[in-house]
Amino acid sequence: MNKAEKARAVTDILRKEYPDRRPLLNYETPYQLLIAVILSAQTTDAGVNKVTPELFRRFPNPADLADANPAIVEEIIRPTGFFRMKAAHIIKTATALKDRPDHSLPDTMKELTALPGVGRKTANVILYHIFDTPAIIVDTHFKRVSKRLGFTRFTEPEKIEKQLLRAIPRELQSDLSMALNLHGRRYCFARKPDCGNCPLADLCPSRVTPAS
Repeated sequence: MNKAEKARAVTDILRKEYPDRRPLLNYETPYQLLIAVILSAQTTDAGVNKVTPELFRRFPNPADLADANPAIVEEIIRPTGFFRMKAAHIIKTATALKDRPDHSLPDTMKELTALPGVGRKTANVILYHIFDTPAIIVDTHFKRVSKRLGFTRFTEPEKIEKQLLRAIPRELQSDLSMALNLHGRRYCFARKPDCGNCPLADLCPSRVTPAS
């Protein structure tokens, strides 16, 4: 079974296991999703969801955030860690967006990654969930699970992304990205993966057989 065939088999199983593959970050607008993903670096989605209601209540659009007092933004997002750097990034990104028509987001990798605090993972989240563009979204969970399944031997996110963009059929890329992310949270833990209950066990060369 080559990588494309295996990706199809894995995706078929995980689409049933995770019928809801929307982001775990709470948002109502593209702007809110972008800011939330920037804040999610080095912290949990649940942690971001605790601070964004107040952030977006105070600064509901890019123009409001662009003019914000950095100290106020820092205090709101402090629980997410690296709050000074993140505050600077989201304020600068909001400044870049505020004069765009309807505060729209850029729709290309090049334009998105030119925004402060936006790397390829964040850009791919936006390209998929806002613009419905196929994407390989390499976060911590995706990297771990894709390596265990034998899709890649790389550890660098950009190398993984580029390899799988070539190997995985375009129509599967986004669903596989989100499903593997969710799978890493439910079964394929960094420590002690739950191989005994994993629906992908028969396809996984890294599965651990429980001791009898």
